[in-house]
Amino acid sequence: MPLLRRQLHSERLTGRAAPAVALSVRRRTESPRVVWRFSDGKPGHDNQSLGLVDALQRRTSIQSYDIPVQPGAGMHWLLGRFPAAALLPDPWLILGAGHTTHLPMLAARRARGGRAAVLMTPDLPKALFDICVIPEHDRPAPGSNIMVTRGSLNRMQALPVQAKDRGLMMVGGPSRHYGWDHNSVIEQIVRVIRFSPVRHWVLTTSRRTPPGFAERVRQTVFNRNLKLTIVNWRDAADPWLTGQLRRSCCAWVTEDSVSMIYEALTAGLPVGVLAVPAQRCDRIVSGGRKLAASRNVMMFRDWSKGHPLPRPQQVFDEANRVAERICRQWGRE
Repeated sequence: MPLLRRQLHSERLTGRAAPAVALSVRRRTESPRVVWRFSDGKPGHDNQSLGLVDALQRRTSIQSYDIPVQPGAGMHWLLGRFPAAALLPDPWLILGAGHTTHLPMLAARRARGGRAAVLMTPDLPKALFDICVIPEHDRPAPGSNIMVTRGSLNRMQALPVQAKDRGLMMVGGPSRHYGWDHNSVIEQIVRVIRFSPVRHWVLTTSRRTPPGFAERVRQTVFNRNLKLTIVNWRDAADPWLTGQLRRSCCAWVTEDSVSMIYEALTAGLPVGVLAVPAQRCDRIVSGGRKLAASRNVMMFRDWSKGHPLPRPQQVFDEANRVAERICRQWGRE
């Protein structure tokens, strides 16, 4: 089994240069702390774990390694070994997001030590991990190793608005939480473009966006002589999306795209939410409604009554907050 050993850089996941961060790295003279980051290869999960790695790097000297999830973690745990990282230095911190990372993380900790930080609610008992970073919409029970966050972690940093005439739209698609209505979403997009003071809009799709949706938007907006640039999701990974958020004065996101809503909130932008039909009133749907009730985001129906988009009422800086706790709790080990 080949061993993947390398210092973690975001461009090696995306094939592009890593974006500049808002906070400066604190240079330190001590030996770097070793972080093992487990990855299941899913961009949404990588965005969370990379967000925490970025935040740790802003606080202390670390050397981070990617470890792809591989089968056999249960047997490795029983035998007290972890051959996939046999040549790596012992970890100070082991972290991962996604259910398939949980058992490999525990096997690695049993074999090599360190602290295990799991992002999102684990399938396994929470007591098995040193810290569980769980979004508040999951309603976790209190515990000494539980840290509740406002949504999932991401790599964004709040920055001053650099443009007043540029807006960003991020479109998702049907999921197990939300359905989809082409006509309704397109009509909302058109009304935002027509009646907003923003002059230039950029719209990006996602993996879940139904085929043909972007073309229908293009034809509708073109026919009404409205300005809109559409970018396919394949061309909209980091650092493109990060750059767009930094250059935008506001963002509109479809209701199903929870992670993109939180990225825009972390960037400190006013956020509008384009409505899509809910499949059921579950924790995800309830969490989105709670954001609107707390005036951190505004639903399209309220904006269309003449209300301006509000800036977030809370600060969304969760990756930095989690990194601060980890460094405070285990920074001297």
